Amino acid sequence: MEGEPFLDLCHLTEVEQTVILSVLQRDAELRNKEEGRIRKLQQTVSDPVRLRSLSGAWFHEVRAKRYQKGGADVVHASIRHKRREKDKSTERELQENISVREDDNGQEEKEREKEDGERLVQILVSSLYLGLNKLNGSKQSIDSEGDMDSGSSELDYTRFGSVSSLTSHHMMNGSLMSLYSVGDFGDVVVSGQIQFSLQYDVKKEELHVHIIRCQDLAPARKNRSDPYVKVYLLPDNTSRSKKKTAVKRKTLNPVYDETMKYRVRRLDLQARVLSMSVWHMERMRRNLFLGEVEVRLAQWDWSQSQPTWHNLQPRVKLSPDDIISRGTILFSIKFVPPGSEGSGCPPTGELHIWLREIVGLLPTKRGAPSTYVKSVVLPDESGVSGQQTRVVRGSVNPVFNHTMVYDGFQSSDLIQACAEITVWNPHPPSCLGGVRLSTGSGVSYGQAVCWMDSTEDEISVWSSVIQSPNSWVDTSLPIRTNLQLCSD
Repeated sequence: MEGEPFLDLCHLTEVEQTVILSVLQRDAELRNKEEGRIRKLQQTVSDPVRLRSLSGAWFHEVRAKRYQKGGADVVHASIRHKRREKDKSTERELQENISVREDDNGQEEKEREKEDGERLVQILVSSLYLGLNKLNGSKQSIDSEGDMDSGSSELDYTRFGSVSSLTSHHMMNGSLMSLYSVGDFGDVVVSGQIQFSLQYDVKKEELHVHIIRCQDLAPARKNRSDPYVKVYLLPDNTSRSKKKTAVKRKTLNPVYDETMKYRVRRLDLQARVLSMSVWHMERMRRNLFLGEVEVRLAQWDWSQSQPTWHNLQPRVKLSPDDIISRGTILFSIKFVPPGSEGSGCPPTGELHIWLREIVGLLPTKRGAPSTYVKSVVLPDESGVSGQQTRVVRGSVNPVFNHTMVYDGFQSSDLIQACAEITVWNPHPPSCLGGVRLSTGSGVSYGQAVCWMDSTEDEISVWSSVIQSPNSWVDTSLPIRTNLQLCSD
């Protein structure tokens, strides 16, 4: 209609315009269906508050406050703005390029224009899916590299507690980043190296990741790549942890010289994994994976300040079943013998467990889990000794600071007992793993039991508790996933 804005698509091919038109037609069909659904709701739902929620009116109100234009409108305005900025010399240059499209440079420009058209389709499609995801209340997205992104409300590095003696117990053969990724990462045969250096600023409590360059990268498109480097400080896989370098065009030996900074306490680096992956930037399709390096910071030589070269590796899919540990639990534990505090107090022995926090809890693909911790002293003939902390929501480093006290013990009972500490996801209730403190004998009061299966580290902690009554034993243990829950 006259006077209404329109898209100038003269620079697109007929096929590209047809694809865009089909997307817009599909959008119109979805809008019509949605309007029909809302009309039915208006006829059947009398509560205005419930109607506002079911109809999605709340989303449109919030969207109107945040954005003045919709996805298609943004594309429209961007194209018109871009064309207004073109001066006559640019137009003449464009005509000259079109007239010589048969040579190599002209053919490349033609491909670039085609990619621009495909990019418009991507923007329109992304706009549709973004709207649908918002209406469905989804807080999760998949970026152009195929990584699951759970939002930025994750991981405050300054809240980490002190970690004195952690090791990377949850490392295994496979890419940790593959737990949070979807799609095929084998389209390009990985080759080449990446050069970087790591430094820690003690005063600022910052990790500095200096990405210097790559060399001999695999060609993604016609003997060229448009590479960039993406960095995560795992297990935080959210947008707060994600950092990227600039894209370097048409090179297999890009130079970046960029530094990424993370706020994290020095000792907490023991539970971190630095993921650096190289990608080819695509205008329309999903970006192509060119290789990665994962650095277990617990094993990094911090005296090494000079840049080093590392071979890029393919992304090896890691099954959740292969995970040895979900993270590290920090707690203190002590045994108070009967009468040790004077005046016959306490009347029986007491076991105190101070649950402090969990560091580096591996999240699920849906992002950082909500967790709570349960403890029980076995054998539990009464079935009522179990205690638990509050639920800490959406954190890979939940802090509990919760003390549990068990009484009724004699010193000799500790040899027969087991303190079981487990980590749980509340919705639905599922055990992520835990630790068992015992002598590891497999026998309790003369009977074989499945819960006397402590590891060497767990046995060592329990031995310290027995040998050092009235003294706190501070420890950090891996949350092992092979913990089989069993009744006494």
